[in-house]
Amino acid sequence: MMISPALRDRINEVACANVDGFRPLSGGCVGEVYRGRTDRGQQVVVKVDVSDEPSLHIEGSMLEYLATRSELPVPKVIASAADVLIMEYVEHDGRSGPDVEVEAADALASLHGVSADHYGFEEDTLIGGLHLPNPRRDDWPRFFAEYRLLDMGRRCLEVGHLATPTMRRLEAVATDIDELIPRPQPPSLIHGDIWGGNVLTHDGHLAALIDPAVYYADPEIELAFISLFHTFGERFYARYGEHRPIDDGFFDYRKDLYNLFPLLVHVRLFSGTYVGQLQSTLRRLGY
Repeated sequence: MMISPALRDRINEVACANVDGFRPLSGGCVGEVYRGRTDRGQQVVVKVDVSDEPSLHIEGSMLEYLATRSELPVPKVIASAADVLIMEYVEHDGRSGPDVEVEAADALASLHGVSADHYGFEEDTLIGGLHLPNPRRDDWPRFFAEYRLLDMGRRCLEVGHLATPTMRRLEAVATDIDELIPRPQPPSLIHGDIWGGNVLTHDGHLAALIDPAVYYADPEIELAFISLFHTFGERFYARYGEHRPIDDGFFDYRKDLYNLFPLLVHVRLFSGTYVGQLQSTLRRLGY
C-alpha cells in the first residue's frame, strides 16, 4: 500500500525524523497501521487516523500512563498527535505457550495493585475507537451502571443496534446494581481491552499488551473481559489468584454481569451475533 507524499511528510513531522520502508500491518479499529524504519535505523509502528475527529493522542497518552505508572509491558511511545501515533516496534511472532498465561497473570496482578482514591480516570479515554466517559466517582456500582452499561446501551439504541425491550432489561440491571455488586474492590488501574489481538507474544513469552482502554475500576471487570474472549484460561486465573485472591461469586455471576459492557461495545461496533449473546447473558443473570 502506497503512502501519499503528504501523509509521509506528516508522519515525518510528528516523528521529527525521516520514516520510510512502510509496510501495512493488520489490526487497528481506527485508521491504518504501518511498520516502518527511521533514518536512525529504529523499527517503528505508525498509526494514522485521517477521520474528521482523530484521537490517536488519547491512545498515546494511555500507553505513556501505563509505562510510567506500572510495569505492564507496553510499546514505548516515540511521538503522538491526534492524527499520527508512532511507537517502537515490539518483536513478536505469535508463538504462545504456558508461560504466557503465567506472565500475563503476574503482569496484570501487578497492574491491579496500582490504585487511586476514585474510580474513573483523569480524562475520558477510548475503547475500540468509542468514547469512554471516566468521571471521578467514589461509588463503583453506580459508576459501572451509569457510565458503562447505560451509557453504551443508549448509544447502541441510538444507532438501531439494540431494541427498546433489551434496553429496559439493562435499566433493570442498573436499578439492582448495589445488590449485584455488594462489595466492590478498591479502585485498580486496568488495561481495559485484553483480547487476543491485543496480546503480543514472542518465542512462547509475553512480549507486550497493546491498544489499552485504561481507567480505575474494580479489577474483576478485567478478569471478566478475559473470560469473555477466552484470552487466557485456567492457568491464568490460578496464577492471578496467588497474587490477588478472586472473591466468591465472581465466576458464578459477576463475570457475566461485567461482561455486559464489552458485549455492548461489540453490539455498538458490529451488531450481529453480539446482540443474541448480550440477551442470553441477561437471561443467565435473571433479567
